[in-house]
Amino acid sequence: MIKNIINGSLCITYCRTCVLLRTFAKSTDTIGIASLGKSKKKLGKIGPMVEKKVLPVETDPHKLANFVCGSNLMKEGCDIPIKPDSEYPDWLWSLNTGKPLPLEELEPDSKLYWRRLRKMALRNNSAKKKLKPF
Repeated sequence: MIKNIINGSLCITYCRTCVLLRTFAKSTDTIGIASLGKSKKKLGKIGPMVEKKVLPVETDPHKLANFVCGSNLMKEGCDIPIKPDSEYPDWLWSLNTGKPLPLEELEPDSKLYWRRLRKMALRNNSAKKKLKPF
């Protein structure tokens, strides 16, 4: 149920959930909504907005070259030192760090080949579904 009360230059609209106040000024119109005691915090899409923390960036070249910066999660202690290459396993140096290999270069007997093939088929099917009107 909506009720309008016009009082000179102020128009008040009553509704179940809110009260709409409109003032009629000569130069500009302003509208305000009274929330009848609901939350006064500024809310985002998910919940209350939280300010982002600015993390310090390490600029010391000696520390960057000799330690894994950011590996220490505790308040006290130090970051993990980088060891010589001989102390790491051999398979670590053969990992692909660039772009993924194309499907033609993968072995058809490998699990990665079939996963990539399935992913490509799912993307192709979803693209076809988007083209259909109904």
